[in-house]
Parts: sequence; C-alpha cells; structure tokens
Amino acid sequence: MAGKVAFVTGAARGQGRSHAVRLAQEGADIIAVDICADIDTVTPYYPLATEEELAETVKEVEALDRRIVARKADVRDLAGLQAAFDAGLAELGRVDTVVANAGIATYGRAWELTGEQWKDMIDVNLTGVFHTAKVAIPAMIEAGRGGSILFTSSIGGLKGIQNVGHYVACKHGIVGLMRTLANELGPYSIRVNTIHPTNVDTIMIQNPGTWAMFSPGDPEPSQEKAMPGFLSLNTLPVPWVEPVDISNAVLFLASDEARYVTGVTFPVDAGAYVK
Repeated sequence: MAGKVAFVTGAARGQGRSHAVRLAQEGADIIAVDICADIDTVTPYYPLATEEELAETVKEVEALDRRIVARKADVRDLAGLQAAFDAGLAELGRVDTVVANAGIATYGRAWELTGEQWKDMIDVNLTGVFHTAKVAIPAMIEAGRGGSILFTSSIGGLKGIQNVGHYVACKHGIVGLMRTLANELGPYSIRVNTIHPTNVDTIMIQNPGTWAMFSPGDPEPSQEKAMPGFLSLNTLPVPWVEPVDISNAVLFLASDEARYVTGVTFPVDAGAYVK
C-alpha cells in the first residue's frame, strides 16, 4: 500500500481504527471520518464513538509515520461527507482505496422494530455506504489509476439472522450495490467487493443488547451467559474474531495482490456461513 491513500469511514475505533492502522502499517496514508456523536436508537445498547477516540486513531496512524486527515462526518449527510472527503483529497492528493466500514446495530424482532430503528439502520448501514462510494468514485475515475472499494457487510449479508432483520436487510442490500458497482466500475479498473465478518470483538457485540440476543428472556444478560450462543454461530471453536482479522482481509482486497478480485463476497467468519 506504499504511496496509496485509503478513505475509511467509522474510523474512530473498532474495525475502522484497525483498518486504518493496518493499512498505514503497509504504507498507506489515511482519510478518516467518524460521526463522533450518538444516535438515539443506538444509545440504549451502546455509545457511539467520540472525538477523543478519533484523535487516538490519528495518533496511532501518525506513530507509523503516515499522514492522516481526520474529520468528523456523518455518512448519512452526503454534503458533509463530501466535504470531509474533499479535505482529505486536497491534502493527500489521491485516493486508491475506499473502506465503507461505518455501521450500527440495534435489536428486535422484525415486526416489533420501531420506524425510527428501521430508518436509522437503513440510513447508516445502506445509504451511508452508498454515500461513501458516491463521494469517492468520481475522483478515482478521474485519476485513471483504478483502485479498490470495500463494503463491510456481515454473515447477515449472506443469510437471515433473527432479531436483526433491519441490519440483515442492509447487509444484503450492499451486496447488491457492490455487484452492480463492480460491473459499472470494471472498465475503469476499480474493483468492488464486500467483506462478511462473523461477530467481531468490538463494542458493537460486547454490549447487553447483543448478549440478550443469545440469552433471550434473561433480565440480566452478560457476556458469560451469551458465550454458548456466540460459539454456536461459528464452525471454528471461537466466539468471535478480532478486528485485525478483518483488517487483514481489507489489506489483501485493497492491495495489488488482489488485482483481479472483484464482485466477490469475501467471508472472514470462522465458518459461520457454512454452519
């Protein structure tokens, strides 16, 4: 990734920070954005990232002697996201890789989800991914160097999972968007793929809402009580994978080593899809 620039959303912590740091370790400079604010339907389960956490991502990338332009931006806000991307492009001069990672999780049986839960999920996890691609694609085409666009989907983008119907709908939706963009952008040598993790050890799963999915009816859900459920998802004997496991897939798909890989759904799921 030496000499290349990656645009990463949801970069303040979790998978997003891991992706930014892993790409920087291999020589990339980073355009990083995160909402750094809460969303009302999500906060009953877990808090979203903070400006301090985004600053920590900056610190970790700069410690690798790489450049990073970090901005507070909401992927739901097309104009704001465009401004953040343009600021990074102006300073770093190019973009080669897009990692549409920003996402949220909330819970409930499909017919019991509120209208706001549905709307926020679609706006962040589907429309936000579209916005991320939309702001970057014209600059990639104009540069004429090809590139790689990656969408973070989920095993929920390949099969149904109870209690997250809105999330699963989004994660299936971005697969359709990926396949279409892979065809539309192929003539420009821009590759487009989705990555499909199982549970990843971040705050998105390490919260009472997720634990309650695996111990339904328990008034005091905990990680320990949820552990059998986590383990039951995967073929390999692990409850979850680490952010760096996803980052290594991001790195491969972004690199020239994957120069002919496009239009694929790439699982990093400890065998969850085949189980």
